[in-house]
Amino acid sequence: MQYGFLSVVPPLVTIILALALKNVFVALLVGIFLANFILAGSFFTGLNAAFYSVVKTFASNSNTIVIMSMFLIGAMLYLIERSGGIEGFVDIMVKKKGIIRTSRAAKFFTWLLGIVIFTSGSLSCMVTGSVARPLNDSMKVPHEKAAFLVHTTSTPWCVLLPLSGWLGAMTGYLTSGGVPKDQAITVLFQSIPFNFYCIIAVAFALISCFAPVDFGPMKKAELRAAATGQLDDPASKANAEQETVKETASGAKPRVLNMIVPTVVMIGVILATLIVTGKGDPTKGAGMQALLWGCIMAVASISLLCLAEKIFTLSQLTNEIIKGMGTMLSIALVLTLALTMGPLVKQLDTGHYLSSIFMQFLSPGMLPMLAFIIACLLSFATGTSMGTMAIMGVIALPMAIQMGVSIPLTAGAMFGGSIFGDHASPISDTTIMSCATTGCEIMDHIKTQMPYVLGFAFVSLILYAVAGFVM
Repeated sequence: MQYGFLSVVPPLVTIILALALKNVFVALLVGIFLANFILAGSFFTGLNAAFYSVVKTFASNSNTIVIMSMFLIGAMLYLIERSGGIEGFVDIMVKKKGIIRTSRAAKFFTWLLGIVIFTSGSLSCMVTGSVARPLNDSMKVPHEKAAFLVHTTSTPWCVLLPLSGWLGAMTGYLTSGGVPKDQAITVLFQSIPFNFYCIIAVAFALISCFAPVDFGPMKKAELRAAATGQLDDPASKANAEQETVKETASGAKPRVLNMIVPTVVMIGVILATLIVTGKGDPTKGAGMQALLWGCIMAVASISLLCLAEKIFTLSQLTNEIIKGMGTMLSIALVLTLALTMGPLVKQLDTGHYLSSIFMQFLSPGMLPMLAFIIACLLSFATGTSMGTMAIMGVIALPMAIQMGVSIPLTAGAMFGGSIFGDHASPISDTTIMSCATTGCEIMDHIKTQMPYVLGFAFVSLILYAVAGFVM
């Protein structure tokens, strides 16, 4: 069934409400109901379907693993801080060894860690945000800036270095659009220099670590943190869980091992699981499975350290783990609703409707530019990069082949535009994860990052307009 303009209403209303109310949770609830109401055709049937669509989210192993991992990350970070691990880590890195002496060094450490972890956007957000947060906090890096660095070095970088599961997915989208299978990998790597959006985003993030290039709300956040030490906007509706000050437990001394051991265990188990599941090739491993086991073993390791150091009894430890998981409750609920919204938008066929409208106004030279615009709008409305790539692959690439337009250029535009929404949308899973691990309120992250991503997109648009006619 074709829903026409109605297919755009749920994601559009969700985004408008999120920006207006600064409450993503309520916005997603309304969007989920509207989508089910349109699909069902009646109020009460739609209301019932909305409830069950949330339940169905947990039928997906990957969805459940991501949500479970967020709770486990919360428990790990809470135990590390309560056991003196954060204090010990900061003492070593900042005070005793002086490895991280300035906010610039802390920002660069965050950027570099995100670059190193390129196998998965979700994994990058989880690990980079968790590990770098104590250093950023100690160096008075505002949570808005930390979230920007973590977010920008996740999916945008994974797409520029597609040596993991992204390789199979992206080549699959190319072949679905008519690129011969034996040429798909070659075309993919040829498209990377034309992924202007991701290149500009990652490069700007690096430059912003050292040069005073921040502007708009982000500059205000930087000045606020430097002048007052406030890492969050006092006027924002920050989650209570994120604002709670977690003091070191009585009897716990600053111990850097309580930070290093669980972190090394998490990264080591993730890498080992990727190697095992990838049959020797970590780039082909099961990323979600690796993330889950890494988080489980990290919590287990810090728990054993807490018991061995007699910081907590077993009963106290259990309560501390539950409290730690509770710090991620609100953000996990938002992520659950975001994961629920994705399949509903797909059922409404929003992507094909938007594409059919915009593709009417087309000349060969405009194809890359228009493909980028449509991918940006679609990914922003849906919050999914993969879904946008899948839709654009079967629409833009056949037209490029038929019109004789450069395939790598069109593919680069398609991939870059798809990442825009993942990077900018308040309902994107990586947006939510970046905020969860850095302690940034979601709408503060969107507000401070939006001028940047719009700037990246505008410059990219000009480049595609020029390249479309030159090539």
